[in-house]
Amino acid sequence: MGRRTLLVSIASLLILGLGSRATAQEPAPDKLPTPPRLSLVDGPTSFWRPGAEDWAPAQANTPLAAGDFVYTGSGGNVEVQIGTRAFIRAGEGTQLQLAGVEPDYVQVKISAGQASLDLREFSPGHTVEVDTPNAAFTIERGGYYRFDIGPQSTALITRRGGAATLTPANGRAVPVSASEEVIIGAGDATAIYAAPEPDVWDTWNYRRTEYLVDSMSARYVAPGVYGAADLDHNGTWRSVPDYGPVWIPGNVPTGWAPYSVGHWVYDPVFGWTWVDNASWGWAPFHYGRWVSVNGYWAWAPGPVVLRPVYSPALVGWLSGGAPGVGVGVGWVALGWGEPIVPWWGPREFVGRPYWGGWGGPRVVNRTVINNVTNVNVTNITYVNTQVHNAVVGTSADRFGRGGQSYTHISAEEVGRWHPAQHGIEVKPTAASLVSGEGRAARPPREIIDRSVVAKREPSREPFAALRKAGINPTERPGAQSRPVAPTIVAKPEASARPAAPARALEPRNRPLQTEVIERQPSAPPPTFNSLREQRPSTGPRVEPELRRPAPPPASAPRPAPSFAERRNLPGVPAMQLRPPTVHPPAQAQSVQHPPAPPGPQGREREQRRQ
Repeated sequence: MGRRTLLVSIASLLILGLGSRATAQEPAPDKLPTPPRLSLVDGPTSFWRPGAEDWAPAQANTPLAAGDFVYTGSGGNVEVQIGTRAFIRAGEGTQLQLAGVEPDYVQVKISAGQASLDLREFSPGHTVEVDTPNAAFTIERGGYYRFDIGPQSTALITRRGGAATLTPANGRAVPVSASEEVIIGAGDATAIYAAPEPDVWDTWNYRRTEYLVDSMSARYVAPGVYGAADLDHNGTWRSVPDYGPVWIPGNVPTGWAPYSVGHWVYDPVFGWTWVDNASWGWAPFHYGRWVSVNGYWAWAPGPVVLRPVYSPALVGWLSGGAPGVGVGVGWVALGWGEPIVPWWGPREFVGRPYWGGWGGPRVVNRTVINNVTNVNVTNITYVNTQVHNAVVGTSADRFGRGGQSYTHISAEEVGRWHPAQHGIEVKPTAASLVSGEGRAARPPREIIDRSVVAKREPSREPFAALRKAGINPTERPGAQSRPVAPTIVAKPEASARPAAPARALEPRNRPLQTEVIERQPSAPPPTFNSLREQRPSTGPRVEPELRRPAPPPASAPRPAPSFAERRNLPGVPAMQLRPPTVHPPAQAQSVQHPPAPPGPQGREREQRRQ
């Protein structure tokens, strides 16, 4: 009897101890920054990633990488979130490229159109570089920045304390102070004036940012989690004893499960990444865990942590047989406290159980893990595999190939699927680089080919990552890429190590009692169309108009140019300049003077009057 007990104990340790070589000191994800995301797509918007076959419709909640292009068509508006309270927005007819992404640096290229940067929160030491055809603008402080880029000139307006440094092609830096408008034309000719009054575009930007930063859901998630405002009007928050605050999505179809309605796209930095079709589909699929509470799905962000860590998806990978299609690829949402087994990041980080950014208990097979030494990733039984319709899969040759052909694995078939020993090993193709289906409008060739002034060379790392993945990336949008057939690579088994003691969770046989959190969300987000009766004309873009000159400050006097000087500014057509309005002098009014007194004094007074 004692021998049997000993064997059972050894088997229990092996379940938690074989396979992976994770240590108590978790490997860091190499300080990978949270990727910028497409947080709003309103109207026709096209997206292109180097290596893709063609431009595709942009989809909200797509994470962006260096080299990605976004183009807004007629009546289109797009928003890119680059920080917790930092946003880039582009109006119609705008081409925007994300040229570089680093933990403290973002480089954006805008070759045509209208864009704004609303930086409500900006950490010291961070920099945003905006490259335009006429100059590069370096921004190192919070504020509001408005760019208007025409065929010959570029205008920047700074508000709310924003300031920048303008660097034209000749390299002579020009400071741009707060509440100013600077226009730079051909030949690096520059003029600076007082900032004009905000227009409809500026008003919409202000209101949009205020809505995003004043979110009820932000009270339950870590400050660095994007997309909290998207949860306010798409579900309800409740308090559950075992999980704390949880968010329950509304208007999901019957049989819905997490990670079942969306696309798997290939990110040059993070590899396979989930892009959900729901408008709220950012935070619940890159942070926290999904739990089943009394028959419904709920997203549990867990205890608030100081620094959340972005994951391309929080799923456990499964492999098994798909009837009629051969080897299949499956996945299931991670449950409460379960670790992610990364497929991205540095070599020492890949394939090891990881709880980065998770503030709750660490759980494997319903057992709380303390003093983690080893976790066997090949024998994890993910708790959500026991939930109806939770396991989703497809065939390996269709995974990440565009479109959507996912299948809910039935309860009878789930037993034939098992945790994938080495995660996802499907090679991407050119179709794996975009989440939108079909083709989208390309920008005009003169916009695509238009060069910009840049202070720093664009990042080359994403191109190397794509080539390593088997994709031949092209730096020119619209060029064809050679498709690569998907393959599944098998790797040898990892060596075994003993496990640390584990504490079993107490079984729950009672239904969880939930309490609705009585807090009203903020008003719905404003739309750009609600602020004006109709969109502006889609005809050719006019050049930025020179404004009324600013009053010269006492510390740094700047003489205001005359109209003749403004008319001769190179790069700005004279027909766009409006001469100052000249009012005719007022008519002289007759004044009745008293009669001059007689004598010499009277004659002298009369002469002075004449």
